[in-house]
Amino acid sequence: MDRDFATTANTLSEALPYMQRYAGAVVVVKFGGNAMGDDEAMADFARDIVLMKQVGIHPVVVHGGGPMINDLLGRLGIESRFVRGKRVTTKEAVQVVEMVLSGLVNKRIVQAINDAGGRAVGISGKDDDMMVCEADDPELGFVGRPIEMNIQIIRDLYQAGLIPVIAPVATGMADNETFNVNGDTAAGAIAGALKADRLLLLTDVAGVKDASGEVVTQMNPEQMRQMIADGTIAGGMIPKTETALTALDEGVRAVVILDGRVPHAALLELFTEQGAGSLIRSSEPRLKPHGLRQGGSGL
Repeated sequence: MDRDFATTANTLSEALPYMQRYAGAVVVVKFGGNAMGDDEAMADFARDIVLMKQVGIHPVVVHGGGPMINDLLGRLGIESRFVRGKRVTTKEAVQVVEMVLSGLVNKRIVQAINDAGGRAVGISGKDDDMMVCEADDPELGFVGRPIEMNIQIIRDLYQAGLIPVIAPVATGMADNETFNVNGDTAAGAIAGALKADRLLLLTDVAGVKDASGEVVTQMNPEQMRQMIADGTIAGGMIPKTETALTALDEGVRAVVILDGRVPHAALLELFTEQGAGSLIRSSEPRLKPHGLRQGGSGL
């Protein structure tokens, strides 16, 4: 027998308890970073999402699109500024943000998933008033903080066998008001409203690193807050960790910050013992006999 085929069969067999564990689970995946601009990486991501759906998981994709937004704003001569890792969005810029996120980026991901054999539908936080925001900070302009979530449309889609792909653009309390929402923030709010089993934040780093530069594979919220307080977690990682903490408070079972540059990172995290990033959860898993049978949370 060909050794490669035998290895593949063995890998599938070893993944069985993890597939059983996650059958019927809602997994919110924040997709962003450099992988979005690479056709091969996009295709790999799409196949991974389709595989999740095929084995009974309900994946919900939330995406960013920062590099594409920067590119178009630059070509249009509109300045890009950032405060504490978040984009300052003027009224002029928010129109460009919506065009890029809800149009170009969203439909590219939808098409990639459909090309991989899935059934994806692209929406934004405006659809069915799914995400209603108010201004997060006067310094940030039209950057929104979710204050109301209406997520029945997401449930309707995944229960119908579809894969929701969500652009982080939201409506405001006033008529015809549009807000740009940080992709991580949007993913956390959606995961929290869904009480998701997992929130996977794909990023361009290996995970949360300790003071010596080593990736911390598992931590609890208290440890994470201490790392923020002492400056170990800083810069662009702060919004992701804040999202993780908020999502856990709102009922998400666990959050994983993982390296989206690693091929099949989401599958490694869900279907292998090793995982692929930094897992944050509030409590130790409940262990059941015979590993992970019957939805046990040995992960």
